[in-house]
Amino acid sequence: MPDSDGWPQRDQREPPGLLQTADRTLQVLLAFDRDRADWGVTEVSREFGWDKSVAQRILATLAYRGFLVADPATRRYRIGPATIQLARVWQQSRSLELLVQPVLEELTRRTGDSSLLCVPDGFHVRCVAAADGPSGPLRYYPLVGELYPAHAGATSKAYFAFLPPQERNRLFTDRPLARFTDQTPVDPTRLAEEFSAIRDRGYALSEGEYDGDTAALAVPVHVRRELYGSLSLGWRSGRSDDDASTRLPLLWDAASVIDDILGGSGRRR
Repeated sequence: MPDSDGWPQRDQREPPGLLQTADRTLQVLLAFDRDRADWGVTEVSREFGWDKSVAQRILATLAYRGFLVADPATRRYRIGPATIQLARVWQQSRSLELLVQPVLEELTRRTGDSSLLCVPDGFHVRCVAAADGPSGPLRYYPLVGELYPAHAGATSKAYFAFLPPQERNRLFTDRPLARFTDQTPVDPTRLAEEFSAIRDRGYALSEGEYDGDTAALAVPVHVRRELYGSLSLGWRSGRSDDDASTRLPLLWDAASVIDDILGGSGRRR
């Protein structure tokens, strides 16, 4: 479903036959996040405007099925082990690609460049969805599944630059930086300066750092205010950097749409 600007959007229409009890249960489960890691019965009752008995039954049911864990000392609930199983299935299902592919295709249509969505994978980011530009693939092999090292290229830097400094430092401490081309930054001091500059301006731009024949423009992707990955445009080297100024607003718009698609269903109504 496109919005008024033509971007694909999450369908927010209430489905026919919506089960209220199931919907309420899922609303409670989605209320757990980094800012609110535990909930009590009274808090759930107040948050959603339900009777305490309803809140108690929902929390108890989720705990019975392993989605929550009850702390007997405080009578508060936290996320349980059953969510780990779902997270693993989600990572292997390629559902993410299905959700964001229309956004990437629209971004590519508007820019003429290849577009990539990447998520963290250790010292790399991994491409989980991509749309090839009209001039053809950037690689002779599929982009999806490719790993991009943290220090080489805008695609990865747009994510790692926005990590908390301590977390990023742990990744880079005592780690040799591989040189892929003459443009690859391998000096830790220079790299730290680049990360700082990327944070200040909000995006990363590179040419020939990971692949000597390609350039990239990338922005971080946040989902429900949490750093999630990076969204980038890639093209053959040699084009003017002036093109970045016209593409940045489109990248930011697309990143916002992805936030809404992936995180919107979890927002409380």
